Amino acid sequence: MAKILAITNQKGGVGKTTSAINIAASIARNKRRVLLVDIDPQGNATMGSGINKNAYDVSLCEVLTGECDIYDAIHKSSGNYNVLVGNSNLTAAEVNLMFMDNKEYRLKEQLKKVSRQYDYIIIDCPPSLNMLTINALSCADGIIIPMQCEYYALEGLAALIDTVSGIKNSLNSKLKIEGILRTMYDPRLSLTYEVSRQLMHHFGRLVYRTVIPRNVRLAEAPSHGMAVISYDRYSRGALAYLALANEIVRRCEKKKVKRTLAKSKA
Repeated sequence: MAKILAITNQKGGVGKTTSAINIAASIARNKRRVLLVDIDPQGNATMGSGINKNAYDVSLCEVLTGECDIYDAIHKSSGNYNVLVGNSNLTAAEVNLMFMDNKEYRLKEQLKKVSRQYDYIIIDCPPSLNMLTINALSCADGIIIPMQCEYYALEGLAALIDTVSGIKNSLNSKLKIEGILRTMYDPRLSLTYEVSRQLMHHFGRLVYRTVIPRNVRLAEAPSHGMAVISYDRYSRGALAYLALANEIVRRCEKKKVKRTLAKSKA
């Protein structure tokens, strides 16, 4: 079964979609089978993966509302991973979901059909707590929180942790914070250092050791429909996401081995 990771932050502009695309591409470079799920109506993860979000008759919207099979909305990216296409139709899906049975679990039900075909499923969430985000968090094993090292980010992080706790208590008991990712990192700024220090103090090992720097190549890659490792594999941004992917895979698979050993001893 695939490990399902939701990339989420209720604050916009923190590198959420950039991280979703590049984590998917970098984990795939590690010879793992990866599906990127674009559940944001903006469809930026789809476009940033080299797929025209408006070129197909069906998307994640139709999958969630039961109008098509999930396989019909999955397409190959410009990298070595697949994408469950999202576009502006998801705005209508959010409204329609409100009147459906099991509305919080529609995505979970669909991903069960393909889960065994992938090692990792990465979900790019909208920058808000809506029914689409709730669907993502209801099926995720863990969440990765990208955040900038600035004052207001800490405030937003506290609100997000409360949200995760609420989802865990009501909809998904296995949900946990997989890791906190520092993005747009500029070590020359004293505030960056101070916020980073506070994160390490309060969250310890939850904070990924890898930081994602501000990088021109990283900013340019989406306009070419590519992950940065395809656009410029030797750039600082590409090397950072490759290091992050190694860290994510190492953490996840170490936990998997521990669970397997525990079951064998039981």
